[in-house]
Amino acid sequence: MSNVDTKEFWVNMPNLMSHLRRVADQKPQATYYNVDMIKYQVRPSGIQSTPLNLAVSWRGDTTSTDLRIDYKYNMEAMAAAPSPLHNIHFLVPVDGGVAKLQAMIPTATWNPEQQNILWKISSLSQRSENGGVGALLGRFQLTEGPSKPSQLAVQFTSEGSTLSGCDIQLVGTGYRLSLVKKRFAAGQCLCVREA
Repeated sequence: MSNVDTKEFWVNMPNLMSHLRRVADQKPQATYYNVDMIKYQVRPSGIQSTPLNLAVSWRGDTTSTDLRIDYKYNMEAMAAAPSPLHNIHFLVPVDGGVAKLQAMIPTATWNPEQQNILWKISSLSQRSENGGVGALLGRFQLTEGPSKPSQLAVQFTSEGSTLSGCDIQLVGTGYRLSLVKKRFAAGQCLCVREA
């Protein structure tokens, strides 16, 4: 292609039609069938390119630990119109022999077997409270402290936008795309830790 921003991929239409026939045989009542045409991974290049900015701080001693996770929805990271993030899960292991949860803001789930805390936010966007900026707070009473700062794992999905700006166009006769869905999901999210 003459345009360096464009990549050309070939679709084996007989194989695609065979796949669609198999799907139609399995789901004869369906009026249409979705086919994943392209999947790819994007590595963020700094905080400006991530849709959810994060910072974690740990404070404590031998008897207690305070954990704070600051988050910020970043609509500038999305190539097209910004879309909300959904099903956001923040999971953090907390060691040091947690004896009691003294505070969780907002409410979270503590798993005593795996020694981790899970916060869930159903949706986050620029229309959320405070423009999608907030904090998660946890205070833990310890028997074997201090806690060692651990890595935060975050998962989320988003529909209707991409981080890469990738778009798809079917060129040729006899076939058309009836619908193009754009979706991204968090892979491995790392964040800043302050001890």
